[in-house]
Amino acid sequence: MLPPRPARCHVPFTPCPSIPSVPPTRKHTVSQIAKLWPFDGWIPRAVAFDCDGTLVDTESCWTHAQAELFASRGLIFTPARELAFHGMALPPRCARIAEIFREPDNASAIRDELLYLVTERISAHALPRPGALQAAALITAAVPAAVVSNAPRSLLDIALKRAGLDGMFSVIIAAEDAPRPKPAPDPYLLGCARLGTSPDATLAIEDSATGLRSARDAGLATLGVPSLPGQPLCADAVISTLEHPSLTRWIGTWHTPPPVT
Repeated sequence: MLPPRPARCHVPFTPCPSIPSVPPTRKHTVSQIAKLWPFDGWIPRAVAFDCDGTLVDTESCWTHAQAELFASRGLIFTPARELAFHGMALPPRCARIAEIFREPDNASAIRDELLYLVTERISAHALPRPGALQAAALITAAVPAAVVSNAPRSLLDIALKRAGLDGMFSVIIAAEDAPRPKPAPDPYLLGCARLGTSPDATLAIEDSATGLRSARDAGLATLGVPSLPGQPLCADAVISTLEHPSLTRWIGTWHTPPPVT
């Protein structure tokens, strides 16, 4: 029988629009995690990774593509807009962009335009995030693992292949697979179902407030690894990189959990 899950510790964060904040309890900074690791004594039965910004460094690709899209309308893609769109699925993102552009009936064409720009950029420039290859290799050798993403499958496949991560995961959840995208819990609930694990025995690793909201509401334990500078996140633990020694040490204590009887 697994030890009980660690008590939740929350880090205050500035949520995306329409995502309410979760009241903080104990505050753990990135530097404090080295001294206090809240997952000690708990081993997940499975892990679900986000892709963009977590496993693969695509955020600069998205920023470049969106800046180019905004510039075509004579507008500036500001850091505030980048944060507001962070982790958002393509349809609601493009609906919001259509409002900003004052082109309310043009969301579909804007989606096609943005998808072309970001696909071109990711195909040429995306790289694995620091520590992603090692963490993915260690985790997939110990427990079943999934990628749970808001990206369209065509883009997700390109990003994983570009980073050398294709073929590593037993389950891949793309935007088309779940009824509702993150921040709804649907993608993570589906990921757990396909992994054959319960949410409360599964760890989600995410870089965005949108993704962490989805994972929390699905009932998963959460590890935040921010990809935008100065971005606070609400998670059970927040670390600065997948190379963090506390994460590597913890994974080293895992073993394949026995089947549930």
